[in-house]
Amino acid sequence: MLTYSFRRIFSLIPVLIGMTLVVFAIIHAIPGNPAQVILGQRATKEAVAALTQQLGLDRPWYIQYFEYIKALLHGDLGISLRTRGPINEEIWPYLAATAELTIVAMLIAVIIGVNAGIISAWFSNSWFDYVAMILALIGVSLPIFWLGLMEQWAFSINLGWFPTTGREDVRDPVSAITNLYLLDTLMQGRFDQFGVVLRHLILPSMALATIPMAIIARMTRATMLEVMKADYIRTAKAKGLRMFWVVYKHSLKNAIIPVLTVIGLQTGLLLGGAILTETIFGWPGIGRYLYDAITYRDYPVIQSGILIIASIFVLINLIVDLLYVFIDPRIKYTK
Repeated sequence: MLTYSFRRIFSLIPVLIGMTLVVFAIIHAIPGNPAQVILGQRATKEAVAALTQQLGLDRPWYIQYFEYIKALLHGDLGISLRTRGPINEEIWPYLAATAELTIVAMLIAVIIGVNAGIISAWFSNSWFDYVAMILALIGVSLPIFWLGLMEQWAFSINLGWFPTTGREDVRDPVSAITNLYLLDTLMQGRFDQFGVVLRHLILPSMALATIPMAIIARMTRATMLEVMKADYIRTAKAKGLRMFWVVYKHSLKNAIIPVLTVIGLQTGLLLGGAILTETIFGWPGIGRYLYDAITYRDYPVIQSGILIIASIFVLINLIVDLLYVFIDPRIKYTK
């Protein structure tokens, strides 16, 4: 399995390089000059030309690309055209914010989605089954921006239970260590801040969890229904085992692999697709960071951000593949 893991990791290198080439070509085809955007519409042509030369945007695109790849091989993501700061230092707080939001959202989606799917399969064709699957269908269909606004209207404005936007109380900011605020507050023993950060997380994570929760619930129900018809499940029931153990120990273990695949895919999608949620809730995540970079035509930030998200996505898929072996010993990776 170790050989398989290394082979998979090395096979990702040409994929990621090819992706950087495609992204580089697309963003350089976008109309507009970053120097003009940075200086504003009232800037003189001389000032724009001087800044264009200073930023190196007057050189051929292939030279810019190879210089970017050369820096990337040395672990340097480049310099932001807008802030003139190193992207290595700038991007982590945004990435950590999105990672924290994604982890909480996926925990909600997995816990509720898996259990809803299991109970729906357990009590197939019951009122709970019909209600759960109707809610799952609605959850897949609801636009995130509408759901986020409705959450703010109901739970923030009317009831006042949760904050409307942001990640922390600006009057008592978190002292960042890892930039994962839940972890940072626990490391510092600030349980009051932990509660505040958690309250800020609830609404955006619930909005972000809705679609994966619905997909996981439907997939879990479908696979559980198939597994629960197997002979060994009927044998377990005939032996008098409690239905709870039959479902959660025997059926779920054999039904979880397709569900695990969906969970891995949805986690990767949330990392790169949380921009609507982050915009609505004022969440300072990687989606907002890339959105601002696109607005300012900040090519190095766009390239580096997409590269990092793609790398995390393929890494999550690799982890999911390796988890198959631990869940089902019959699966072997020999090549």
